[in-house]
Amino acid sequence: MKTIFALLTSIFLISTAFAQPSNTSASAADANHDMKVEMHIKDLHAKLKITPAEETQWAAVAQTMRDSAQELDAAIDKREATINTATAIDNLNAYGDIAQAHTDSVKKLSAAFAPLYASMPDDQKMIADEVFASRPHKAMKASDTTKY
Repeated sequence: MKTIFALLTSIFLISTAFAQPSNTSASAADANHDMKVEMHIKDLHAKLKITPAEETQWAAVAQTMRDSAQELDAAIDKREATINTATAIDNLNAYGDIAQAHTDSVKKLSAAFAPLYASMPDDQKMIADEVFASRPHKAMKASDTTKY
């Protein structure tokens, strides 16, 4: 369950980071991305039926999601800033940095969500399990991988 939650959230973070329109200003794109992250957090809060007693633990999960989105954005921005002058090795290393930021965010999110999930009553855990099991996502295929 924890792994599924972290994976789905990370997929969301990556997909929204790459989905920013290129014809908008950087600040507008950042605001749009931040809004999408906040909408995702609010949506998960509602679906998971977070109670007032769980708000403190939820706040840690939500902040982890925000921090992870910023860290992933920074890795992507770093790559984009050097794309015109990057060598093949630079480009591969930049992709590695993005993948590492993604991996780190999954681990941090899993650690932040674990205490909240553990404290949930069984009926709420079942809701959480259903929310994450029914969330649509694409399976990774060879044709979907990033091209170098």
